[in-house]
Amino acid sequence: MSDKTMSCVDCAVRNCEFLDRMYPDFCPTAALTDEQVEEVLQCYGQEENKRAAIAAAEVETEGYCMDCRVEEVMNFAEKIGAKKLGIATCVGLLKESRTLTKILRNRGFEVYGVACKVGAIPKTSVGIDAKCEELGVSMCNPIMQAKLLNEAGTDLNLVMGLCVGHDSLFYKYSQALATTVVTKDRVLGHNPAAALYTAESYYKKLMKGK
Repeated sequence: MSDKTMSCVDCAVRNCEFLDRMYPDFCPTAALTDEQVEEVLQCYGQEENKRAAIAAAEVETEGYCMDCRVEEVMNFAEKIGAKKLGIATCVGLLKESRTLTKILRNRGFEVYGVACKVGAIPKTSVGIDAKCEELGVSMCNPIMQAKLLNEAGTDLNLVMGLCVGHDSLFYKYSQALATTVVTKDRVLGHNPAAALYTAESYYKKLMKGK
């Protein structure tokens, strides 16, 4: 592997966490120009971005290794002044989404949710192969989920187990900031990190490639 192809995922020193250490030759931090840094700092200077960045740092610091993800989401929402929360949920996690809704409403938030099958549109109508109807005729509709939450005027959207790719489309069309509460992994109980923890033992098949 050449230096040209190496990046942060190939690094083990994590010196970018500190301000007084040397960086590896391939480190993106070492290659940044003053102009690149200033451009990004200007982005953080924008009101919404600044508010979110400060809130995220405070949530991490105040609840580090104490607050669960749901608590962190609520704390973040409060810090950015979000009153109305949108939930983009997989129909397979409607039970969990109802529980989340109760928790959020008890905290004082207004909640509006949209399930992935909204619109009941046949998969084949957008060019999806008919063989995919084996798992259901109606397509997952993340773009509609996003548009309906946009129309509802949500301040922050929460993703509850949307499929890989469907979540990507939701993020693309969501006008409000969005964060993930549950990441879909049907095999590992919605804990995809488990495959990474066991990639050299029980899940070593992942290392074999195609």
